[in-house]
Amino acid sequence: MPRPAVNVAVRAARAAGNIILRYMNRIDGLNVVEKQRMDFASEVDKLAEAEIVKELRRAYPTHAFLAEESGATGKGPLTWVIDPLDGTHNYLRGIPHFCVSIAMLDRGVPVYAVIFDPLRDELFTASKGDGAYLNDRRLRVSKRENLGGAMIATGFPYRQRAHLNSQLDMTRALLGQAEDIRRSGSAALDLAYTAAGRYDGYFEIGLKPWDLAAGVLLVREAGGRYCDFAGRDGIPESGNIIAGNLNVAQAMLDAIGQQATPGLLKA
Repeated sequence: MPRPAVNVAVRAARAAGNIILRYMNRIDGLNVVEKQRMDFASEVDKLAEAEIVKELRRAYPTHAFLAEESGATGKGPLTWVIDPLDGTHNYLRGIPHFCVSIAMLDRGVPVYAVIFDPLRDELFTASKGDGAYLNDRRLRVSKRENLGGAMIATGFPYRQRAHLNSQLDMTRALLGQAEDIRRSGSAALDLAYTAAGRYDGYFEIGLKPWDLAAGVLLVREAGGRYCDFAGRDGIPESGNIIAGNLNVAQAMLDAIGQQATPGLLKA
């Protein structure tokens, strides 16, 4: 049975999803800003985030928040980490692949997670120690034993173009063993799909906490592992992430570790 905090987060995610869908047919008229080079946000991101924060704050007025658009507010051991529209670039181009991502951290450790795909009505949820679910179905990572035949997901670092050569080297190394690599444009959904066994593994450079906080808990609760490029477990401060089942995550770590520059191996 979902924990009360998950139920609240689900309600917030669905409310945000309704806003996202409502504006889909009006994308050309949206106000879009470039927060930094090649990093865009729309008024839908802000409206969806405000709705999420309102719902969560109503239930948990003393909790802290870390949200992509509004930043950090409040202090305390319990923090809600929010990406109101993960896959904004897809959304603004009419590509039907994006989601809402909400996680609660307890002293930096993910304890509750909700990722909601409003187009497919797919609701991924997890509570620490209670498993991960897609709607009402229990999730397990794939059973792939190595990179042979593996389907890997990634994202190219538009915030981190200085590491583009390393990213391409890593991709080349993995493609030498894996079946294929997908780049879909939503880190949260990539992690959710890894938890569901749709992907065997996932890696990316330079993510922010709101990109991965919910997804990594889904992977862990589905029986998988997440770590940074040096193999350190936990949410990496660097934002450099590897996730997958235990065997594939280790195989990816071995392949990527040989290509990563010293800067990418830092905590």
